[in-house]
Amino acid sequence: MPPLNTLPEPISADPPHAAYRALLTQSWLDLTFIHWAADPDDVLPLLPPGTRPDALHGTTYVGLVAFRMHRVGWFGLPGVPYLGSFPETNVRLYSVDDQGRRGVVFRSLDASRLIPVAIARTAFRLPYLWSKMQVRRERDTVTYTSRRRWPGPSGAHSRIAVRVAGPVEEPSELEHFLTARWGLHNAFFGRSMYLPNSHPRWPLHHAELLECDESLVAAAGLPAPAAEPVSVLYSPGVPVRFGRPPRTSAGIPTP
Repeated sequence: MPPLNTLPEPISADPPHAAYRALLTQSWLDLTFIHWAADPDDVLPLLPPGTRPDALHGTTYVGLVAFRMHRVGWFGLPGVPYLGSFPETNVRLYSVDDQGRRGVVFRSLDASRLIPVAIARTAFRLPYLWSKMQVRRERDTVTYTSRRRWPGPSGAHSRIAVRVAGPVEEPSELEHFLTARWGLHNAFFGRSMYLPNSHPRWPLHHAELLECDESLVAAAGLPAPAAEPVSVLYSPGVPVRFGRPPRTSAGIPTP
């Protein structure tokens, strides 16, 4: 892989940048993070221009993250209770750009509300997909189900169940690397865009993976996982603010 122009910013459990004026507000609730190790050279062709895989000790990761999106709001306005609240499951990769900013790249974002899916696809060129979804909790077990409706591939699905255990008192370097991501990279009309976010430090919990029957990773253009995940975590959630792209961002200002 070609070298970066600058070193990546330090891995930080707290936002590394100043607070930006809010473009979007939302909460992410009842999250389960599942991660598999990946070779950076295999991931590189799937990333936007101006970015490369973000690796920890030579390894990058593929993430499958299921959660409840809650009350998405625009420009500081109160979040929308119905259209702005829905289950979501995303497949994501880990990226760093030529300015050293770490982020994520979404290969797919399945969500259960058609109107937000259409807006995100049109306005932000994000790969949102409309799916039939449910999040159910019974005592210490959380189950997420998803089956894709539009635009496809039709039938791409996931069924994830985890048993939530005690809190992670001192997150490891890897756990910070996988969860403390302070922006997203996305191709926008052929150019790269960086959208920063900020939120409180993650309250993480250990989690036991009871079931993971999914085809979303392969549908996102990645090899289907052939090994057990290297990390499974749960979080009750955080409130989130997305800022406008910085003026220095290579891209066009616009989750």
